[in-house]
Amino acid sequence: MTRSLTLHSPARKASRRGLLARIGPGLITGASDDDPSGIATYSQVGSQFGLNMLWTMVLSYPLMSGIQEICARVGLVTGHGLAESLRKHFPSWVLYGAIGMLLVANTINIGADIGAMGAAVHLLAGGPVQAYVVGFGLLCLGLQIFIPYRRYVPYLKWLCLGLFAYVGILFVVKIPWLSVLRFTFLPHLPFTREALTAVVAIFGTTISPYLFFWQASEEVEEQDLAPSESPLLRAPGQAPEQLGKMQTDTWVGMAFSNVIAFFIILTAAVVLNAHGIKDIQTSSQAAEALRPVAGRFAFLLFSLGIIGTGLLAVPVLAGSTAYAIGEARRWPVGLEKRPRSARGFYWVVALSTLAGVGLNAVHLDPVKALFWAAVTNGVVAAPLMVAIMTLASRKKVMGKFTLPLRLKVLGWSATVVMAAVTVGMFATLWG
Repeated sequence: MTRSLTLHSPARKASRRGLLARIGPGLITGASDDDPSGIATYSQVGSQFGLNMLWTMVLSYPLMSGIQEICARVGLVTGHGLAESLRKHFPSWVLYGAIGMLLVANTINIGADIGAMGAAVHLLAGGPVQAYVVGFGLLCLGLQIFIPYRRYVPYLKWLCLGLFAYVGILFVVKIPWLSVLRFTFLPHLPFTREALTAVVAIFGTTISPYLFFWQASEEVEEQDLAPSESPLLRAPGQAPEQLGKMQTDTWVGMAFSNVIAFFIILTAAVVLNAHGIKDIQTSSQAAEALRPVAGRFAFLLFSLGIIGTGLLAVPVLAGSTAYAIGEARRWPVGLEKRPRSARGFYWVVALSTLAGVGLNAVHLDPVKALFWAAVTNGVVAAPLMVAIMTLASRKKVMGKFTLPLRLKVLGWSATVVMAAVTVGMFATLWG
């Protein structure tokens, strides 16, 4: 389903197609943020600190929404993904430094996510975990290579619904709602090394470089699919419609991401922490811990959620790497292109996915892997965000579509927070 249907169809047609037809890269980006790695982080935070970290979801929402809107805006205005824009306007060492760290972090995350999916199926049905890992790797790879983007996007959107499993769990457990409201809107942060590490992990999970590259490139992809749309530098009259739809899509997608993350933390807090279970290291461990406490139904929902969000996130991780490298190397890029016409792009998709599978074959330690992926993301995020903010503020790049005050405030605030998170990471690492 193309963006032309989304943006230019009459309201009656759009209404019949429903919400999933009218939203796109923002929803997919937000949902992929709650991947099995993120589920492990949120479960660990909820089990260790109870309700104390719920406020982070409220604070991070405008920051992540703002920076994602800025990335999407760059794509719509210039008609290029982030890597291509960085290549044109920054020294090569800035571009390749960011892409190199993105590649490392994404590959580790792919490995951890595929491993978590395999472990979740093992919990549900038994059998060999490694066989499931290989199967999921090949499935994710096949979807990206053999299904054109316009047919692939609806599947990604439907996979987003799998995340509602984490909301469903709350119908089978008792929630202290007054306490939830208090800890959500009245922040309480114990100034300990463990608490700082938890906050670092949360912000490193919610504001990640691969999301920047993915959404900007997907906005361009969908713009290219719509015959009546053009980059806003060439068609400024289309700005109100294109930017308006993108803004709604992005903020709805990021809200979806944070609401689901909120419920994962809440589930771990009221089910695990409240029963003295405070040492959760992986998403599959969180699912297994739910079974004796909350019952088989909650365990089943949690496990299925891991599988669904993993199927969504792995293609986003591999795709963001391929877009970044392909744009930097001036290759033809795009999930809509046939493999023969974008060989380099699809080779990157294949190699990064298979490398993630391979990490599981060498008995990847998921806790250490996710820690180092978070460190890498934290290191690259803040300087990359400085570059993005500088890029989006230049009239030479954006024409009359340079950032308005609202986005300048949100973008630089997010950048400052991520810089502080990076400092916190190293302080925790070396402390």
